[in-house]
Amino acid sequence: MARKRQPVLPTTVVGSYSVPEWLERLKTDYYQRRISGQHLAEIHEIAIKAAIKDQERAGIDIVSDGELRRDNDVDYFLARIPGVLVPHHAKTYYFDYYEAEVTRPLPEDPEPSLGLADDFAFTRGQTDRPIKFSFTGPFSLSRRITDTGAYKDQADLVRAIARRLGAEARALVAAGAELLQIDEPFLAGYREDVELAVEAVNIVTDGVAATWALHVCYGNRYARPLWEGHYDFLFPAVQAAKVDQLVLEFARRGLDDLRLFRAYEWDRSLGLGVVDVKSAEVETPELIARRIRRALEYVPAERLVINPDCGLRHQPAEVARAKLRAMVAGTEQVRQELAAEARKASAPPDDRQRSATGAPAGQRA
Repeated sequence: MARKRQPVLPTTVVGSYSVPEWLERLKTDYYQRRISGQHLAEIHEIAIKAAIKDQERAGIDIVSDGELRRDNDVDYFLARIPGVLVPHHAKTYYFDYYEAEVTRPLPEDPEPSLGLADDFAFTRGQTDRPIKFSFTGPFSLSRRITDTGAYKDQADLVRAIARRLGAEARALVAAGAELLQIDEPFLAGYREDVELAVEAVNIVTDGVAATWALHVCYGNRYARPLWEGHYDFLFPAVQAAKVDQLVLEFARRGLDDLRLFRAYEWDRSLGLGVVDVKSAEVETPELIARRIRRALEYVPAERLVINPDCGLRHQPAEVARAKLRAMVAGTEQVRQELAAEARKASAPPDDRQRSATGAPAGQRA
């Protein structure tokens, strides 16, 4: 089925979606060996279908699988990367992190091994809408690995992970993925390493024919930020990133950092965070619209994408649904305003005069 053309100010999600309490219990049951991996895989598919349906019913233009197969932002990947050792796979709670390590350099195998293309293919079969497929970036993954002597420099570990993720990206594109997003949730806590992170991003994206987004936030662990600050640290290093879009959080932190996009003349897209995922309070469409209007002072509408600050993992389903509905409604308000402005600008001069005065030309006092 042909997919429709994207509207101005397309709406999307960052990646993760609300994890139901029953799914949390079943994930933990798996790690306590109370249910099988096959049983959990079937449950994941049911949850993903529901997450996609929620996004579609809310009116989201570009959907995701909700990252519901993943326990957190790291373990799903580390457990599958050849050469990364996870000595103990049992967890007390599914959301806990593994203790992963490397004892020797990662094998340089150009073939994919994480199974991300299969995950995408399942999602593609559930919707006719465009899909954003996200995965955690090499820098953030490296921060959860203990190196016991494999590399002289941690930067080499980051680069090795990046090459592995590049193989996955090529497999994703071969499976039909068009929009891929690299998440670097740890970068705000290690600002001195921004140039290394950008170098690693470019290793991932090199030669991969997709539309690429880079998401940088301040952490979203249990709906709490891990760090605070401003996005100044990204610039000018991020200008060298071979990506098409930056996805940043603004709702929780305020819109002051929009100044950076004018100061550094960023000429690519911005994924504008307009929904605070760390609060259960549902924004009004009017508040969403005000945030978008403010962003339009710095970034033209054709380069603006509307999304929450981060993933909705920690919000109850009813809150997540309400926030997405409000985001879509607020975006539609601004779309209508932009359409009215465009009609006015394209009207013949006499029509513009009549519109301005409320009277036919030549009949004004």
